[in-house]
Amino acid sequence: MTSSGAPRLVVGLTGPNAAGKGVAANCLVARGFAYHSLSDILREAVASRGLPPTRENLIEMGNEVRRVGGASVLAERALERLTGRDVVDSIRNPSEVTALRRDPAFILLAVDAPIEVRFERSRRRSRPGDGQTLAEFAEREQRERGSDPAAQQIHLTFGMADLEVSNQGTIADLERAIVAALGDRL
Repeated sequence: MTSSGAPRLVVGLTGPNAAGKGVAANCLVARGFAYHSLSDILREAVASRGLPPTRENLIEMGNEVRRVGGASVLAERALERLTGRDVVDSIRNPSEVTALRRDPAFILLAVDAPIEVRFERSRRRSRPGDGQTLAEFAEREQRERGSDPAAQQIHLTFGMADLEVSNQGTIADLERAIVAALGDRL
């Protein structure tokens, strides 16, 4: 139990680009969860080098940080920050899942949507490096499915999920799906 009397719960989020992990995190933050993002740790590292926070720079930095500090280094840093009711966004490597599972309150929630839906969301949010066409978006995603243990392996983290929600509809639909998936743990 936390100091507020709520049960401890650490919800990790994984899923492909533009699936709705950020919306899922916001849903949990609105319910009193503290927010942590492995991508934010990378954004800090990219900024410290004076580089723009493009998708390519974040991926390269993540690969470098994992090669130097071990594949679980980002999750290790997040573990130090947990408060009791937490959401950990942007889990992209199986070693990160394994490290976070050391906390007995941890569960991994995968968020997914069809690639066409994710591409349209990506276009609307206009983040640098997401791809300008569906083919380019899909090709970039395929490159992130490598076997390098220090790289992103979202396809493997997705297979480690305890729960999965589909995000093909509205934000309200996703919030209802998250509440249903997490049930009385909330």
